[in-house]
Formats: sequence, C-alpha cells, structure tokens
Amino acid sequence: MTTQKPDLTEPQKPIILDGKLISKRTTERLKDQIANDPNLNIRAPGLATVLVGEDEASKVYVGMKRRTCEYIGMKSFHYSLPTETQIEDLRNLVKKLNEDDKVDGILVQMPLPAQLRKYEPEIMRLIHPSKDVDGFSPNSIGENTFGNETYGSCTPKGMIRLLEEYQIPIDGQEVVIINRTNVIGKPLAMMFLNRHATITVCHSHTRDLDFHLKRADIIAVGVGKINFITPERIKEGVVILDAGINRNQAGKLVGDVDFEAVKTKCSCLTPVPGGVGPMTIAMLMENTYLSYQIHMKKKTYQQQKNF
Repeated sequence: MTTQKPDLTEPQKPIILDGKLISKRTTERLKDQIANDPNLNIRAPGLATVLVGEDEASKVYVGMKRRTCEYIGMKSFHYSLPTETQIEDLRNLVKKLNEDDKVDGILVQMPLPAQLRKYEPEIMRLIHPSKDVDGFSPNSIGENTFGNETYGSCTPKGMIRLLEEYQIPIDGQEVVIINRTNVIGKPLAMMFLNRHATITVCHSHTRDLDFHLKRADIIAVGVGKINFITPERIKEGVVILDAGINRNQAGKLVGDVDFEAVKTKCSCLTPVPGGVGPMTIAMLMENTYLSYQIHMKKKTYQQQKNF
C-alpha cells in the first residue's frame, strides 16, 4: 500500500514525508511476512550487532535496531566489546559470524574507537557480501550500480522508499545530492540513476553550490551543518530529503535544513527527527529479511542437490 500521492502544485501546503509512518508500515509488513514464512520452522532470520566501546549515541542506535529486530520476529545476536579491543579480536569475531548459519546479517556499529578507526574499511570488506545488510561493502555498492539493491545502503534506500511511498516522481527529475560518502551520497546517486533521474553530486569543493540547488527538483542533503539549506538557496516546489543530524544550542535534534523557514517553499520535505532516521532502521530490517530468504533458498537447493 502506498501513501496518497501529494498535490505538488500547492507549494504553500508542504507534504511532510513521515518516516515514522512509513517505517512502521514497513516493519509491520515484515513482521507479518516473517510470521508466515514457511522457513520459520527451520529457523528465524538472525541479525548480529557488534558494538565496540562505550559511545552513548552508538549504544542508542544499536538498542533501537535490536528492539526492532526482536519486535518483527528476528533473532538478535549482540556482541558488546570493550573500548580497548584489539583489531585481531574484532577480525576473529566477524569471521566467526560469517560462518554462523544462524546469522543472516552482520552490523558492526561505526564509528569504531579511535585506535580501531583506521581499520573501518577493512572490517566493512571482511563482512561476507551475503551478510552485508548495512550495504557498505564494495560488493554491495557494486551490485547497487548494476541495479541490484537487495543489499542497498540503508539510509539511501530509506530515502528512495519515502519518495516511492508518497508517489513522488523520480523519473526525469533533476536531483542534487550534497554528500559524497560511501554511506549516503554515492549509493544514493546510483539509486536515483537506476530510476532514470539526472544526478548532480555536490560537496565541499563544488564551486557554485547555489547554482545547482536553484535548479534542483529534489535535494538530498547530509553535511552536518545546522540551517545549511535556507529559502533563498532553493526554488519553489522543491522536494527535500534531510539526512543531517545536529544538535542546536538548546540541545534539540535538528537536520541540515532550516525547516520552519523553507517548508512553505517546498512541495515535500522530511522532518528531523522522524524523517530519514526511522527509515534507515526499517531498511536494515528489510535487508536482513531479504538476506534470510536468499540463505534459506540456497539451503533448500543444496539439500535437494545432495538428496
């Protein structure tokens, strides 16, 4: 079921892209699918989470993922490692999880503690491609380039899903992405390209950012700067996806968009919190269930082959 298509001809009545609503709809659908999956009598889908250190934000994120996992009927396998963990211990744990038939997805929460941070790319590569439900590995990003989004990066996948659920046109639209990371910008560009949009990726070295912003039909931003997107930088009727995470002077969670100032100029936009964030977790759950289906299909095929 999709959300009612917004009337994009009324920019004075912006549509708030409700990530809480769509993520709830997604998790309820997954809960129902898992409960009725014929493979459930063999085993449930399994997600392993690995948290190294005592970063409070990371603890919160992992806790939310584990609770959602358990709510929809997945098994949650959690590994909490001390801050002083050595890289060899982390490598061995990931290798062990790669070989564990009960685990369909492996999530190593980033960032790692300071002494391990330089190993983050290695750890991403070490996770087996069939369990890379975060979608960070070169294999997953490569598959995304070829149009296979089974293991698509969760935040970009969530952003695209919001547009699709609200029936917002993508085909032929001018899309400006202000982020070039492997986590958001690069995979998001490929996902938009897979849907026939025209893409411009901007970053700190872009010479005339406002020129690109002014012609955008859709803007996706994630730079970590409060009030980075203001009314004078955008055109009437633009759609904005805000993946920014910041704290203002009052300690309130806000995005990169000056929400109150720009909303009457937008046709649709995401709030922070309650927009892109909940969708990231929902897509992680979806990727894990898709991984489970692939693993169980391979298991069934192997059993039939050996019969």
